[in-house]
Amino acid sequence: MRTGPEMHALVERLYPFCRSITGDGVRQTLAVIGEHLPLDRYEVPSGTEVLDWTVPPEWNIRDAFVADSSGRRVIDFRKSNLHVVGYSVPVDRVVRLSELRAHLHTLPEQPSLIPYRTSYYSPTWGFCLAQDVLDTLPDGDYHVKIDSTLADGHLTYAEHVVPGEVGDEVLVSCHLCHPSLANDNLAGIAVAVALAQALAEEKPYYTYRFLFMPGTIGAITWLARNFERIDQVKHGVVLACAGDRGSLTYKRSRRGDADIDRVFAHILKDKPHEIRDFSPYGYDERQFCSPGFNLGVGSLTRTPYAGYPEYHTSADNPSFVDPDSMADTLETLRTAFSVLDRNRRYVNLSPYGEPQLGKRGLYDSLGGRSDAKEAQLAMLWVLSLSDGDHSLLDIAERADLPFGAVAAAADALQAAGLLKG
Repeated sequence: MRTGPEMHALVERLYPFCRSITGDGVRQTLAVIGEHLPLDRYEVPSGTEVLDWTVPPEWNIRDAFVADSSGRRVIDFRKSNLHVVGYSVPVDRVVRLSELRAHLHTLPEQPSLIPYRTSYYSPTWGFCLAQDVLDTLPDGDYHVKIDSTLADGHLTYAEHVVPGEVGDEVLVSCHLCHPSLANDNLAGIAVAVALAQALAEEKPYYTYRFLFMPGTIGAITWLARNFERIDQVKHGVVLACAGDRGSLTYKRSRRGDADIDRVFAHILKDKPHEIRDFSPYGYDERQFCSPGFNLGVGSLTRTPYAGYPEYHTSADNPSFVDPDSMADTLETLRTAFSVLDRNRRYVNLSPYGEPQLGKRGLYDSLGGRSDAKEAQLAMLWVLSLSDGDHSLLDIAERADLPFGAVAAAADALQAAGLLKG
């Protein structure tokens, strides 16, 4: 699975599952991901203390509806799993519409859409529906039923590891706790799966650890369970909203100048994009960047969190997700990680005066190349700044040259015996 249409097909397959922060919908989703990647799956019992949080009871739902006096379902979970407020407690009774209204959620400003709502940590129940439908409901009695369970169970998450030359790690994290929302969260999952497949063929320098887990509580649980090895995490990206037609947006880590922040600033400069400073609001970058961890983890989206009208509504469906946009997100990540993997520091082995490149065949190798001037300039910059303190990314930034040209120059100079890695 590598192309935009193939990633889109995965989004469509996962779309019907009723996911939440726990439960069988998460397991169904991981089972499908496991058809594409080998996964290590973890089940963390309800009641487990994780940092300042506690793993909640497991929530599962079989059916839910609101029926009028004739028995007709006016709200039907079987038609859209967004119709039920996530983590709703079970209910089965008849109520007047006036009482029911307190448990109904709509979007008056988007009257044809169903909103997405949850209540993870405050036991209640509720339904979501289009305002247009609510406006048609006459006064009277309604049969309300939510066939759900909240009981001791587990929080489920999974990891996939692409081994590298070194044990230092790059995290790629996706949340999988939303029900039928295609851009937020399924597009990110599909891109992550394709990225892991691509990296496995490239034999990367770093080890890449892919995390598929529920938002907030999942990241907190992972951090709590990996506290002793967190120093291995050198870089990371939280991936979400990866398939809409907006331009790319990168949100810096809390550090603001981590290598991953600089890499994305460098590779995005020649295409439409936005770079935002860190804020403690959004996706799980806020957990990885919390002060005690302060990891170099940024966030990549297309249109950012809550930034498009379809966000957290029934309009965030597979037709909203664009295969070409997912392909662009995938290629951007591959480019970023190729820079990250290739970024090294070198020492010039002939630092007294400029070494003669011609007698080593380095100028001849540029003959006829359309980018000969850029390549020659890159060699000179690499020689000038390879003092053991400057990385190739430092050099590319200072010289205002593409990273690829600088890396190619370093390869040529090393092969000629002029650089030591």
